[in-house]
Amino acid sequence: MLCGHCLRNAQGRTVIKDMRKDSIGVIHGRFQGLHNGHMEYLLAGKSRCEHLVIGITNYLCNSKNAKISKIDTHRLTEEANPFTYYERMEMIRYAMHEYDVSDSEFSIVPFPIEQTDLLFNFVPRKAVYYMTIYDDWGREKLQLLTNLELNVKVMWERTEAEKPISGTLIRKKILNGEDYKQFVPESVYNYINAHGLESVIKNAEHKND
Repeated sequence: MLCGHCLRNAQGRTVIKDMRKDSIGVIHGRFQGLHNGHMEYLLAGKSRCEHLVIGITNYLCNSKNAKISKIDTHRLTEEANPFTYYERMEMIRYAMHEYDVSDSEFSIVPFPIEQTDLLFNFVPRKAVYYMTIYDDWGREKLQLLTNLELNVKVMWERTEAEKPISGTLIRKKILNGEDYKQFVPESVYNYINAHGLESVIKNAEHKND
């Protein structure tokens, strides 16, 4: 158990939390399979605030109704969205517990970045919105949130080449029967196996063959 002022990052290193924290932080992602890169992102957000609201985008997994940028259409395909909102919520919750973050320190909600007119049904306006940027879609999301006059903080901007892990990589490894355990939190690996979710990924891919 870590001390009250510490967190573990995705590499298992101890990170000291800044005591001058925001009251509420909001972070978002699709999390179609939650991996260690996501945990670096989530824990970096949590280290900056007292309570972290974690938003799940494309929460209906329904490309027919999504009003989304042409930049991001590949993320709307069925094979790119094998896990339901509930399954992603559970994986996030278990992973946060694995990293010693208690239920009182975070919430998990839908985050309709695809339909920003619905956004404030789920998240507070008066919060700090954390994000990271790797590509044009990240830059477009920054503009969308800025246009809503939200307090947005970019925690880091990196190139796609600097992105060590992606959900696409995890899904491809599962599809090909390759080992992926080292790329995801142990709790996520156990959840996927306990609920037979590897077959969900394979079935989604085969529907498009």
